Amino acid sequence: MRVHPLRLSPGDDVRHAVVEALKSCNASAAFVLQGIGSLGAAQVRFAGAELPAELRGDLEILTLAGSVSPDGAHLHVCVSDACGHVSGGHVAPGCIVRTTVELLLALLPDHRFSREHDPQTGYAELTIRQAGQPDGAS
Repeated sequence: MRVHPLRLSPGDDVRHAVVEALKSCNASAAFVLQGIGSLGAAQVRFAGAELPAELRGDLEILTLAGSVSPDGAHLHVCVSDACGHVSGGHVAPGCIVRTTVELLLALLPDHRFSREHDPQTGYAELTIRQAGQPDGAS
């Protein structure tokens, strides 16, 4: 495992920035171990919901974690608003950095992640392969 600390800037979209950071490190598998910071807007999909909810205002990231592949990320976030109310769920595009987001990306050079349709769940799920292993090989 190789670690890559990362700071996102105001206006960055968290989900997009994390995937781009993976690509810029020439990696194909990583986990966000933890993240903190602030958002001005968040798109968070709550458990069982079809679409994300939009949260606006001064939001503090309490936790941010998940897996990252070149074709996308599966991130979860827990945020609090200015009154201390806490919400959490899946990070959707549109989580926009207000002042900063600081996170630790754990790069896994011996692995390759992708998102592939899983007939059992009906969703594009994480597929884990050893680096150099061809697609479709188990």
